[in-house]
Amino acid sequence: MQEKHRMTTARRTGFTLIETVAAIVILAVAVPPMLWAITEAQRQRINPMLVSRARWLAVEKLEDVIADRHSTTRGYTYLITANYPDEDPVPGYAGFTRTVSFVETKADLATTAPPPLGYMTVTVKISWNDAAAKALNISTVLTDYTP
Repeated sequence: MQEKHRMTTARRTGFTLIETVAAIVILAVAVPPMLWAITEAQRQRINPMLVSRARWLAVEKLEDVIADRHSTTRGYTYLITANYPDEDPVPGYAGFTRTVSFVETKADLATTAPPPLGYMTVTVKISWNDAAAKALNISTVLTDYTP
């Protein structure tokens, strides 16, 4: 009887083939989503920084346009797309592109017509890739009014 008990105990100390296969299946199912989650967390961690940089680049160019508008040597008539060429990439910021567009409108800011209408919507668009194409637009309205 004692010998039979020892044999049973000796057999139970290792893993069975079924237990080994079950462990492999569980790992095969669980590991890929965990790796994907880690990769996604890393990508999401960097998103706010890229959006902040894009916003800063847009505001920087918008301030240049506003300064040109109020310049005594440039003024309202200087605000055309040809004076603000596309930047691909933005100097010093690889991966970001910047474009400036101007739309002349009437006082309702919706009706467009040939200039001069006295109101201009200026839009700065920043584009970048962060595992997917992203873009940020910032706009303002400038007038032809000089006090």
